[in-house]
Formats: sequence, structure tokens, C-alpha cells
Amino acid sequence: MSKNNNNRLPRAKGSEMATYYTAKDCARKVKRIVFQSENRTIIEEFLTILAMKDKFEEHDVPIPNKIVMYGPPGTGKTLTAFYMAQQLDVPLVLVRLDTIIHSHLGETASNVRKIFEYAKASPCVLFLDEFDAIARTRENNDEVKEMARVVNTLLQCLDEFECGSVFMAATNLQEELDHAVWRRFDTKMTYGMPDVATRNEYIRLLIGEFGQEDGTQEHAAALLKGCSFADMEQIVLKAKRKAIIESAMLTARHIDYSLEEYKPHVMA
Repeated sequence: MSKNNNNRLPRAKGSEMATYYTAKDCARKVKRIVFQSENRTIIEEFLTILAMKDKFEEHDVPIPNKIVMYGPPGTGKTLTAFYMAQQLDVPLVLVRLDTIIHSHLGETASNVRKIFEYAKASPCVLFLDEFDAIARTRENNDEVKEMARVVNTLLQCLDEFECGSVFMAATNLQEELDHAVWRRFDTKMTYGMPDVATRNEYIRLLIGEFGQEDGTQEHAAALLKGCSFADMEQIVLKAKRKAIIESAMLTARHIDYSLEEYKPHVMA
């Protein structure tokens, strides 16, 4: 699947609604991705099904092409979209919500339709972060009637999304999603803070070939319990910078100081 060069990214108010990443761009982004076991199983099955498309069509079993990811910030939802595009060898189209949402909700609905029409015409992974901004439940919204137009358009787009592309959405507020929108997703993935195994694996990848004193990786994995992947990355990078300044190996002391300086929001 490749980019249709004759079909440009949709625009709103004079600016493009999305950022385009090639499959090679995506590969560079996911060099250090780590999945929790349940999510890795879901992704592997999803990719296996897509690779067996003909067989599933032969049995008249629909092919999944819509994934919703939910959980705290920094736990790997966006990276999963990059990974999916890299594995499928298609571009990632990362939608910019600030260009889609308009003060006139009728235009917001039009913008939503434009991005789905683009993905239907140009095989890609279409990724929409902070999905709750346009998929919020119609029952508890202050602008019920107007917001309903946006949600109804989104539902139509999801129902009509039968193509070679994959739609992925991410939210930190899954309980805010409209129930009808939620039901449209054939694949749902829960994200949480890394457990001890994924912390160890991710820190090992972050340190890489950088020289370290014995026990540094294990110390970091224990110390950074409750941190997101994003926070761990920033802390380890900060620790590496300290080691480079000192022309020294990475030590537990560097990790300690970096954690103290970075002050992550740690989940209990």
C-alpha cells in the first residue's frame, strides 16, 4: 500500500489538518517501543488478520480496521500508531485536532468527513489523538444539539470506513466517549503504567550501548516504578547527559539526581 500522490492531505482554514509520516519515518520513531504482553498479543493478531485478508473474505468475516486505545498519558498509545504504520508499510496521518475543531461545529463536522475521505482514498494509518474532543458523549455535553452533529458525522464516517486504511484513536478519557462511537471499534486496547518487566526492558533499550556501572539498570527499574514510558525516557536521557558531562559511565547516582530534577507525576 502506498501514498496516492494525487490526493493531498485535507486542509482547513488555510492549513493542513494532519501531519504526514512515511513508513520510514515511523520506523525511526519505534526503535525503542515496548508493549505490555496483552497489547502485544492484540497487535500481533490484528496484523495477522490483515495479512490473511483473502482468507477472511472467503469466509465472509469482516476485517478489523478500527482501534481505540485508552489510558494515561505517556504510556505508548501514539507510538503504537507509528508502529502499526511501520508494520503495514503505509504512511501515518496524524490528525491535528486544533485544525479540525472550529467555533462553528458545522465546519468541525465537515472537517471530520474530509479526513476520513482522505484515508479512504489513500491507504494509511489515520491516527486521531485526544479523540474525546470530537467523540464526547451526547448525553452530558452542554452543547448537546450542536455537538450531536459532529458525533453523528463521526458515526457515519466510521460506518462507511471500508477500505485499505486503518483508523486508530487514542484517549485518556474513555468514559467520556459516546457509547455509539465506542461500539464502532472492533479492537480496544487498554494502556497502563509499565510493570516491572516492561520497565526493565524499556530501560535496557534506553541505556543501549552506553557504558554503565553494574546494577544501574536494575536500580533505575526499581526507582522509576509508577513512571510512564515518556517520563522514564526523559529521566534516563537526563542521566546520560550528566554522565557525558562527567566523562563517566552511567551510574545509579545519575539516575537518582535526574529523577529528583525531573519530578515526574508518579502513579501509585
